Amino acid sequence: MNFGLTIAFWGVSMVFVIIPGADWAYAIASGLTSRSGVFPAVAGMLAGHLIAACVVATGLAVTLASSELAMTLLSAAGGSYLIWLGISALRSSASPNTTTLNASRVSAPHGEAPGASSRRFTRGIGISLLNPKVLLLFLALLPQFTSTTAAWPVGAQMLTLGAVHVANCAGVYFAVAYGAAALLTGRPRAARVVSIVGGVVMVGLGSAIVVERGIAAVS
Repeated sequence: MNFGLTIAFWGVSMVFVIIPGADWAYAIASGLTSRSGVFPAVAGMLAGHLIAACVVATGLAVTLASSELAMTLLSAAGGSYLIWLGISALRSSASPNTTTLNASRVSAPHGEAPGASSRRFTRGIGISLLNPKVLLLFLALLPQFTSTTAAWPVGAQMLTLGAVHVANCAGVYFAVAYGAAALLTGRPRAARVVSIVGGVVMVGLGSAIVVERGIAAVS
C-alpha cells in the first residue's frame, strides 16, 4: 500500500465529505430530533458508504455503471428516496413539535421511541447507498489512488481507501449532528429553519438526480 497515495486520497475524500449535501441534512435532522438518535443515523450512512466501497472493490460497480437501465433505476430510486425524506422533513417542520418531542423523551429512554433507532439506521443506509453519485464517485476516485505494483491487491487497496473515507465521514457527520443538537436544541425557531433548509436540500438534490438521469436516458 502506497502511503503517499493514501494521504492524497485522505485529502480528496475530506474535501468531498465537508461539502454539505443530503448527508449533512440528515445528520443535522437526527441531531435536532434527539442526541440518542445521532449514532444510529450516522452509523447507517457510514454503513452505506462502506457497502459502496465494497461494491467498487469487487468490480460490481463497473457492471452497474455500464448498464444504462441499472443506473436509471438506481437514480430513480435514490432520487425518489431523497425527495420522500425531504418532504417528510418539511412536513415535520410545518408544525411546532416541542411538546411531542418532550413527551417522547419522557415515554422512551434517551428520547427515542421503540424502533426509532433501527429506522434511523435504515434511512442512513438509504441516504448513502441509494445515491448513484456516491457509487460513481468511488468508481472514478478509488482506482486513481491504487497501484498495480504495490504488494497489496488492488481490491484490498480499494477497501483500505474506502475505510479511510468512512473514517472521514464519521468524524464530520458526528460533529455536524452533535453540533446541531448542542447549538439548536432549546432554540425552536432556529431548529425549524434548519429543518426546512435540510428538507429543501434533500428535495432539491433528489429532483436533480431524477431529472439528470431522465435527460441522460432520453438523449
